[in-house]
Amino acid sequence: MHPRLVRALSGALALALPVACAGCGEQGVSLCTACAEAIEPCVRVIDLHGLTVCAALRYEGVAARIVRAYKEDGRTDQRRRLATALRAALAAASGGQRDLLAVPVPGGRARSRRRGYRVVDELLRGAGVRPDRALRWARRAEDQRALTREERIANLRGALVSRSVRSGARVVIVDDVATTGATLVEARRALVEAGAVVVGAAVLAHTPLRTKMNAR
Repeated sequence: MHPRLVRALSGALALALPVACAGCGEQGVSLCTACAEAIEPCVRVIDLHGLTVCAALRYEGVAARIVRAYKEDGRTDQRRRLATALRAALAAASGGQRDLLAVPVPGGRARSRRRGYRVVDELLRGAGVRPDRALRWARRAEDQRALTREERIANLRGALVSRSVRSGARVVIVDDVATTGATLVEARRALVEAGAVVVGAAVLAHTPLRTKMNAR
């Protein structure tokens, strides 16, 4: 089924079914006032392996439930608010610079087909930014869940390649959720090897870790 048709059917189904808050389950509203406040962006700047990452939200509690609802449960009604949060992270990552390319970390093909949309690409479009799909997976990485941060980086090394970025292009890497930053580090490696200049990364949310953070 064509992705656009899947998105249209998903939206129609959401309208036909009883509405519940994506954050707390309150009936009759897609997002209650309290949960909407929980995803107001508060950008934090995180250093992950020498890469400056700007994150709009902390991936915990209500915010994590809303992000999962959008990613896994087809709650595309949450795209506008989440895109607004990502826009704040992008603004911080760009530092006012213009003519930067927003390069999303590619999602898995199977999941994208199942959803009918690419999560990061759609959030970027919702934020008014054109995604530059300059990265692709060259190979499938092993399951990361049981690995340490260093093991994740080693597991991903060489998994991404750049296919279209021009030499000297200034780039912001974009992803939905950052945990250890291993995927972002691999994306940076692939882009730098292709001749791009990576100025930083922007993510919708980060999983709280013992990292050096500054509210911004």
